[in-house]
Amino acid sequence: MRSYNEYCAVAQALDVVGERWSLLIIRELLIRGPSRYTDLRYGLPGIATNLLADRLRELEEAGVVQRADAPPPVATTLFDLTERGKELEPVVKALGRWGGPLVTRPIGDNEFRSHWLALPLELHLRDRTPNARAQTIEVRTGDHPMTVEVKGGTVDVRPGKAERPDLVLTGVASQVLGLMLNRLELAEAQKRGLKVEGDARVLKRVQP
Repeated sequence: MRSYNEYCAVAQALDVVGERWSLLIIRELLIRGPSRYTDLRYGLPGIATNLLADRLRELEEAGVVQRADAPPPVATTLFDLTERGKELEPVVKALGRWGGPLVTRPIGDNEFRSHWLALPLELHLRDRTPNARAQTIEVRTGDHPMTVEVKGGTVDVRPGKAERPDLVLTGVASQVLGLMLNRLELAEAQKRGLKVEGDARVLKRVQP
């Protein structure tokens, strides 16, 4: 691991998490929780397997990541954040908030995994009518559907289909994010190909 060799808290923090892929490994563990090596590989398209192993080892040595043996029937090694590693959550969220305007551009040939939606949606969406009944939005983009549930003043984003969604959005990630983060009008999103089924008024409840 390279070092800036500076007696500065920022530089020394970057000595630990500033290498390429390190913060994205932390992003994966923040979103997914304890993960298998194969889960991390899937969530980090483009990383070489030996580089992932190196980064995990470095983060373990720094006390950011820990490993544990999962009980049967999984019976494999899981990687998770230590308490020290979890303290990086506001750092990752701050980067996600700063980068929010960038991900409403066309996706082009960029890689995408649906669970990456969890971070920007939970960062920006709000329940504007906490006394109203619970409502759900199912997002169909990327590899797996995601469910956005709004109730009691909170917004929860999780993998999987919604049982009875109030609204279903189907399209590319940039369209979905642009619409849900209120950076793209509904009519324009539909013009670009976003499919909208159900009660679009749910958007007004959660949009920033």
